[in-house]
Amino acid sequence: MEFKASVNKLAQPLVQELLNNADKLRLHLQTLDNGCTIIDAGINVPGGLEAGRIITEICLGGMGTVTLSQSAYTEKWPLTVNVHSTNPVLACLGSQYAGWSLSHEKYYALGSGPARAMATKTKDGVTQPVEELYKELAYQDANDKTVLVIENDKIPPVEIVDKVAAACGVPPENLTIIVTPTSSLAGCVQVVGRVLEVAMHKAHALHFPLENIIDGSGSAPICPPHPDFVQAMGRTNDAILFAGLVHLFVKGSDEAAEKLADELPSSTSKDYGKPFAQVFKEYKYDFFKVDAMLFSPASVIVTAVESGKSFRAGRLDNDLLNLSFGG
Repeated sequence: MEFKASVNKLAQPLVQELLNNADKLRLHLQTLDNGCTIIDAGINVPGGLEAGRIITEICLGGMGTVTLSQSAYTEKWPLTVNVHSTNPVLACLGSQYAGWSLSHEKYYALGSGPARAMATKTKDGVTQPVEELYKELAYQDANDKTVLVIENDKIPPVEIVDKVAAACGVPPENLTIIVTPTSSLAGCVQVVGRVLEVAMHKAHALHFPLENIIDGSGSAPICPPHPDFVQAMGRTNDAILFAGLVHLFVKGSDEAAEKLADELPSSTSKDYGKPFAQVFKEYKYDFFKVDAMLFSPASVIVTAVESGKSFRAGRLDNDLLNLSFGG
């Protein structure tokens, strides 16, 4: 029997936790004229690690568990985010992946989280998902309330808010938008907390059958924040590229599991070998020129559950991590 839980329904208690504890979590709540609730997690308020942890669980549609711990895995950066999900395809690709492009005039942002799974558009009289990915996932969610997470240092204009609410089929007062700047602590946690998601996305890009991925976990060091956007983005990416560790449990043949392990690590990319901010600068800040295969964890374990065999590939790179993190 196929499991089709509602990521929006599961995420709502987590959204309510942010709303109920905004002061404790150092968040700022704002109600726009159209009724939408904006949660500022680091623009005009400090936010913090715990806010980022909860926001990461919201991004996962309530289908993942996120914890913070101290780890001796890396040389100098013990603070670690740990993520696991018993339905990583739906949690990571069906919710957490930042796949919804939103723009109005000079404002541009990528939306992630449960609202993506409700967003539809009408083309030639036919209603279909805003993102093509949902056709492949064969998943469409419905709920009376929804939430979207935006990685930006500015509150979205009301035009974008209205667009999101309309696409999701809810009134703006039933929409919550969480804004997490990359330069904030909450932003660092929620981006590095995508360590399992980037592995899922790369597995999808490698055409590994998603239905064969049955469980997964990942961890990566939380980077120190940086006030410069490019440096901040670089560090959050490098935490995963140089020190992300992912363990996937898959069905199918040992050969397929071993092939996935060999192809998953970031070190297989032609652009691997220098901090991401430097790579980005060399491509004149054009994200789409960066090799898509770069975005993946440093080290992976793939376990073939039918045989019990595990396959490992990739490596931790403390030198590159230290170079990126500034020490």
